[in-house]
Amino acid sequence: MKNNRKRSGTGVQECSTRRRERNVELLERAMDCWEGLSDYRRERERNKRFTYGDQWGDMIEVDGMKVREEDYIRMQGNVPLKNNMIRRIVRNVLGVFRSRYEERYVASDSVKDPELQEAMKRNRELNMMEEVYARTMEEFLIGGLAVHRKWFGTKGRTTACWTDIVLPDNFFCDTEARDFRNRDVRLVGEIHDLDIDTVCASFARSEEECAMLRRLYGDAPKRQCRVVEVWSREYKGRYLCHDRLTGRFYERGCDEVDRLDSDMDMMEDRRWIVKEVWVCHFLAPGGEVLLKGESPYAHGGHPYVFKAYPFIDGEIHSFVSDIIDQQKFTNRLISMYDWILRASAKGVLLFPEGALPEGADINDVAEEWSRFNGVIMFRPKAGQPLPQQVSSNCTNIGITELLNIQLKMMEDISGVNGALQGKLESSSMSGTLYNQQTQNALISLADLLKSFESFISDATAMDISNLLQFGH
Repeated sequence: MKNNRKRSGTGVQECSTRRRERNVELLERAMDCWEGLSDYRRERERNKRFTYGDQWGDMIEVDGMKVREEDYIRMQGNVPLKNNMIRRIVRNVLGVFRSRYEERYVASDSVKDPELQEAMKRNRELNMMEEVYARTMEEFLIGGLAVHRKWFGTKGRTTACWTDIVLPDNFFCDTEARDFRNRDVRLVGEIHDLDIDTVCASFARSEEECAMLRRLYGDAPKRQCRVVEVWSREYKGRYLCHDRLTGRFYERGCDEVDRLDSDMDMMEDRRWIVKEVWVCHFLAPGGEVLLKGESPYAHGGHPYVFKAYPFIDGEIHSFVSDIIDQQKFTNRLISMYDWILRASAKGVLLFPEGALPEGADINDVAEEWSRFNGVIMFRPKAGQPLPQQVSSNCTNIGITELLNIQLKMMEDISGVNGALQGKLESSSMSGTLYNQQTQNALISLADLLKSFESFISDATAMDISNLLQFGH
């Protein structure tokens, strides 16, 4: 939500009972769509925890009680160790994306008009699109869903075409959609939590509407005024008109045709059609309409560009989710190795009881043993063994081999192997062979990168449409 949003519809208004019921029904549809993504949001939150280091946070059942894995390990007197491999893999894929950004995404614009090319370059710099796409790519790897909002309006003192990153937790769309190109989506929107001043600046057109908004939200805490933006696909009757004088074709609404005089009827031919339109509603939690209207954009659709991966049967499975099991097993092996090392004997002193001098205490012996250059007195006796230190190596049960297998499996599953990480198998490897191995490593990431490239293509197409409509 931004100040001075471009408005093209009906502003804040008192709702009749029937109209409010329709608005509440629309809110319920939006709520159903948002709740339909609840499993995805839980999965995304888990993926994010593992990516940024909270890898012992899964809930387990112990004696009928639910506890976090980390708490259970600490209750046993152990330390939950981890070696965050996921973060390194995500950084490597982001590095591949950034290295290809200028070459693949900026220089590949299909725009031929030099003036439009310059306008797009300025727009990319204004929106810091390289950084925006890098952060969106990181979200795409973690959650499997990338969402941008493309709109025209004013931020601060600048009026331009803007790109906003939409948080997946606030985004919702038609959960019955199955087309990975999003062409069968019937409803899409976003939840905004704003302060009352921003709400008034965005939707009030007069002092009366501003006062109405303040009454509507009452004493809401700062940034707690909820506004639900809902875009729905609807079908409305229209007239396709032909001006006999100019030969121009255009559309008129049914209400507009009813208001025309008879002279206009003689000047144009009309044919009734059913037109698909996207209708926007900005709604308060009680169903009050803050702003509504048909899409003001030349492309005729909603302002959202989003891409879900892989979206088979409407399901989202991210890149990170594929390697969480290997990460958990790696952490368990590291923790197990640490427990075995701590349980093995290291520098234990065996002191015969009969060798203890008169008046000495075994605690004094222990203190001297732990001191640097300590001196321990003892009384040797015939047939009695001398004090001695005992150390033992931990039993080799194959943990090291299992750990190496898991690290190798993580590279194989993620597709981020040593060549892509800049590692050389040997110092004598030629540059040609290394480059070939790097290119081979990119094959396993090709589908992921190409999928995100299609998201960038859709976003660029909407940028071009908005720049052409609202000026360079």
